[in-house]
Amino acid sequence: MNKTVVINIVGLTHRLIGEHTPFIKSFLDKGKGSVVKPVLPAVTCSSQSTYLTGKWPTEHGIVGNGWFFKDELEVKFWRQGNPLVQSPKIWDELKVINPEFTCANMFWWYNMYSTVDFSATPRPNYLADGRKIPDIYTYPAELRDKLQAKLGTFPLFKFWGPKTSIASSRWIAEATLEMDKENNPTLTFVYLPHLDYNIQRHGLNFDIIQKDLREIDAVVKDLVEYYEQKSANIVLLSEYGITDVSNPIHINRYLRKKGYLGIRIERGLELLDAGASEAFAVADHQIAHIYAKESTDFEKLHEYLKTIPGVEKVIPKNELEAHHLNHERAGDFVLVADNDSWFTYYFWEDDAVAPDYARMVDIHKKPGYDPVEMFTDPADKLVVLKVIWKLLKKKLGFRTVMDVIPLKAELVKGSHGRIPEDKEDWPILVTNNVGNLPKLELLATEVYDVLKNHVIQ
Repeated sequence: MNKTVVINIVGLTHRLIGEHTPFIKSFLDKGKGSVVKPVLPAVTCSSQSTYLTGKWPTEHGIVGNGWFFKDELEVKFWRQGNPLVQSPKIWDELKVINPEFTCANMFWWYNMYSTVDFSATPRPNYLADGRKIPDIYTYPAELRDKLQAKLGTFPLFKFWGPKTSIASSRWIAEATLEMDKENNPTLTFVYLPHLDYNIQRHGLNFDIIQKDLREIDAVVKDLVEYYEQKSANIVLLSEYGITDVSNPIHINRYLRKKGYLGIRIERGLELLDAGASEAFAVADHQIAHIYAKESTDFEKLHEYLKTIPGVEKVIPKNELEAHHLNHERAGDFVLVADNDSWFTYYFWEDDAVAPDYARMVDIHKKPGYDPVEMFTDPADKLVVLKVIWKLLKKKLGFRTVMDVIPLKAELVKGSHGRIPEDKEDWPILVTNNVGNLPKLELLATEVYDVLKNHVIQ
């Protein structure tokens, strides 16, 4: 079997490769590249699971970054247990082919309790006093201590939130090299999320994102040069392309206006009560799943959804098979935004009664994806001092919350999830093993065999 590394450069497209990514461009020029028609929804968890199983969401069940767990009547995002992916993974097949095959998964999603041989994934410690301490979960367990002793604590707050930076992707890359030097797995998956941040913040504004492109180019260079010395097959892969948007769709507010939404009041603040709602939306970038009770007038709801500005497609359950999304976890309707729009999870109509988590980085409590977590309020000139004061109080042992996230969805200038019309905005696969890339355009499900053949041929 051939030593292979798959470097997942989130958000990388042909549109981004050029003067600001000289190393990646040279790798493409010397090798061979394909565009990948993204899976719907073109979001992290669905894309990765499709690549790793070779199956559509219909079979592997990952219909988004989160969904409505019908047995618990709760919306949950960013779960981590690998058994949620309901199809065998590429490493399972390769282990059958050759029992000596080993695999490492460095920060791809659903990375806990999988059958890989080496893994690392973000896993904060949530203490009883409310503090969130950066940490990771690894297999084997001692890998965590080895990595953090060598590299320092994983920079969780630079992995997501207003302080995101190249530091998290560089840490993951360095951790991958340390893991490889000791364990030498046959196949390694690496996750580099850096481009995801500022392109969602600022869109395809090259005056701003050129710095991010140069930063990720340098990290990729370090990884590639290391694996070239190992004579490895090297694949650069991305999950989706991010495009410009300017129109946030507050889909749950539309449903609320028509009386579909269930709302609870706790301590004077509003909470979305999914289990009590006649119909509600789980917003996930440019895709939204609409879940409705059996007693709902589905025809009436369907007609209403089609009237909402910014909604390009309303896909009812009986048409989901054509989009490879007919799974029990999917909504009764799936909405696709137009190319200038994206869906928020916002359900309150007055910011004064927004839930406490709305102004915090809290990916597990929010009933939908919230890219505004990458911002602080640009109109608040004292926000830096407020953050410093809150951090100081935490260090002194006082209970406080980091409620510094604005409720301004219009700040977001880039999104993904739909399938872009222009292939320049599709994800890509680039390899130094040109014989194992059969065509210049791949379906997302075909990435599986391309990666498998890099290992076995």
